[in-house]
Amino acid sequence: MEKILPLSLTRDELIAYTPEWTGERSDDGRPRVSDDIIERMRSVTITQAWGVLFGQGFRFQFEGDWLTTHPDEILCGRAATAMFMPRRESLHKLLEERAKAAGNIGDQVSWPIYTLQKGDVYVADVMGKIERGPIIGDNLSVAVLARTGNGVVHDAAVRDVDGLKELKGFASYFRGVHPTYASPTVTITGINCPVKIGGVMVMPGDVVLGRGDGIIFIPPHLAERVVITSELIRWRDRFGKQRIAEGKYLSGEIDGRWAAHIEEDFSVWLTDFEAELTFTREQMQELLKNRTW
Repeated sequence: MEKILPLSLTRDELIAYTPEWTGERSDDGRPRVSDDIIERMRSVTITQAWGVLFGQGFRFQFEGDWLTTHPDEILCGRAATAMFMPRRESLHKLLEERAKAAGNIGDQVSWPIYTLQKGDVYVADVMGKIERGPIIGDNLSVAVLARTGNGVVHDAAVRDVDGLKELKGFASYFRGVHPTYASPTVTITGINCPVKIGGVMVMPGDVVLGRGDGIIFIPPHLAERVVITSELIRWRDRFGKQRIAEGKYLSGEIDGRWAAHIEEDFSVWLTDFEAELTFTREQMQELLKNRTW
């Protein structure tokens, strides 16, 4: 899609504004966290992810108080963003003219859908509107699901919610339900630009993790650290429970910071599971040395 919106970022701008990421990128310039990390992220809890991000100085990445279409499913993928603002006729008309010249089809709420790729999570900033807030119903939701295999984060109400709930794999988060439609009242001002979702600034390419307790938006350069930390915590929990059951340690010794001899015991214990580990010993030692969890 040609850059037709004043606050959309070009590929070069996206690269410039996400300098911490040094890995693969999508064609549009967004950081592209690997499919492997995305899949492993599904086992990470919100609390685990939050602890890592907070410790790295990212303190405003969580947003709660959502409704969801599929409360038992996990939403996880790469953020593709869109920003909507109150409609301003002069700008709205100009954008319509430029979009038509660029070959865009449909109204403004359809334009971001054309940019979506497999594994994306469509993150739409619609100012938290309820009445005249929905920019998606069941038809556009089918289009989103077909393109991404994921649901959406819709900072506003949705419509046709019964139809959305019928879409398998469309785990989505939204603020409310209303039969009205936002299109006559909003103007789109950016695609794949920074957006505000509640108290969070979301950047294109952030990893979106939605679970029962809310959504956390993970900067891509920290995604692997979040995943490995979570996996290490699960191994330590398994070790701790086993040693308590064996009577080797008291629960008080395991629940707090481990003494040096327990850390050494854990390191030796892990040797039996070396083939199952998804992190290196060096990564483990670095996380233990600089842990924030």
